Amino acid sequence: MKHMRAITLAVCMSALAAPVFAEQCFADYKAKKDNPLRLHYGVAELYQGCSKKSAKSEIKARISADGWKLLNVLSVFGPEGLAGKESSAGQFYLRY
Repeated sequence: MKHMRAITLAVCMSALAAPVFAEQCFADYKAKKDNPLRLHYGVAELYQGCSKKSAKSEIKARISADGWKLLNVLSVFGPEGLAGKESSAGQFYLRY
């Protein structure tokens, strides 16, 4: 019985010591450029949180490097939500 407790304790401790990996998170968004006006719909993978608030700041920072202005984040979702978005986002699918 004592041996069984030691094994159980060892298994529990190793499970707690294992790194916790977050689920993949994505967001779809709309952005624009002016002069001339250009709009795009895109999908981005998120690394700094899985909420609309964190998606806004993360995507805004990425796309602004190319002169794009974030209009809005439409939704935040897991990998299951990617289906069908590649054709809509085109060149902006996972670009930023």
